[in-house]
Amino acid sequence: QVQLVESGGGLVQAGGSLRLSCTASQRTLSIYVMAWYRQAPGKQREMVAFINSVGATHYADSVKGRFTISRDNAKNTVYLQMNNLKPEDTANYYCNRLTTPMAWGQGTQVTVSS
Repeated sequence: QVQLVESGGGLVQAGGSLRLSCTASQRTLSIYVMAWYRQAPGKQREMVAFINSVGATHYADSVKGRFTISRDNAKNTVYLQMNNLKPEDTANYYCNRLTTPMAWGQGTQVTVSS
């Protein structure tokens, strides 16, 4: 079964940066539009950014100018560079295909202190 694995989260002060990584076992991600999502306690999961197979990107308004999504197809990995983090960015972050999602991974927790 395909397994998505997210990593790179942690505790950071407001204004800090983190880089998240997402890879998958038994599946090549390069042909898919891949997205990063986040879910804070008590809130619905929301899409943060996505990237298509040729590198075109789209961002939610809340992260535009602060987050950058990228991919390294040779490493079968999708990244999310997060700069100027804010307390409201605190959430568990997941990656998945933008359409027809695969089984969700465990995500990686990002906590931003004020």
